[in-house]
Amino acid sequence: MKRLLLALSLLAMTASTVLAHDPRPGPNGGMKVDAGNRYHAELVARGTPDVVLFLYDAGDKPIASTGFRGNAILVVDGKTQRFELQPADGSRLVGTAPVAVPAGAKGAVQLTAPDGTTAQAKF
Repeated sequence: MKRLLLALSLLAMTASTVLAHDPRPGPNGGMKVDAGNRYHAELVARGTPDVVLFLYDAGDKPIASTGFRGNAILVVDGKTQRFELQPADGSRLVGTAPVAVPAGAKGAVQLTAPDGTTAQAKF
């Protein structure tokens, strides 16, 4: 019985890992990652303080950003930069960092959906 439970536990962990996506290039030039299990997010930064986060559903179709909010925590030159992301037209959340953010910056974005649920995207 213990072996059966161990086997089922290992199978469940493997299945959840298989369902998760690795970071991958997005259609807007940023990296696309999982944001919880309901969304995907693509972070686009190009060396200016302006940052854009594109939102997608689990099937990678763009979703309207209306009603979403975001808080970005990115590391730039070894320092943590925190700033808000607000809905813009289409599937975009936009924000202005206190400093220029290079492409490929590391960090995370905390998303709050219109229904109040939260998700995190790690870049």
